[in-house]
Amino acid sequence: MASIFTRIVNGEIPCHKVAETEDYLAFLDIRPQAKGHTLCIPKKEVDYIFDLEDDHLSGLMVFAKQVAHAVKAVVPCKRIGIAVVGLEVPHAHVHLIPLNNVSDLSFKEPLDVASEELAALAVQIAGKL
Repeated sequence: MASIFTRIVNGEIPCHKVAETEDYLAFLDIRPQAKGHTLCIPKKEVDYIFDLEDDHLSGLMVFAKQVAHAVKAVVPCKRIGIAVVGLEVPHAHVHLIPLNNVSDLSFKEPLDVASEELAALAVQIAGKL
């Protein structure tokens, strides 16, 4: 069965898309740790990030770097943190999370953000790419 991220890639489930290339997709997390929390994924479904081919892993990181700069241009923060957890969805992905404090990267209580606000934020971030 396809992962939820593959279903997003295939257009079966909507997302608040931030950026897309032939191989990668970035979209806002619907259960964000901070405003602007973005997920970067390879379109090819691979469960564990370190099982990606070297060129796809490095490509994902370069893609995430570009997206991180766009997020930082829109969301006031000190840094964009990066996290690879890989337990919640069996599809390699990178979390980009705007940070002002170390405690902002907790993965405990997600923010409650309306879909309309996520949609507007995705447009703003995409405009910086």
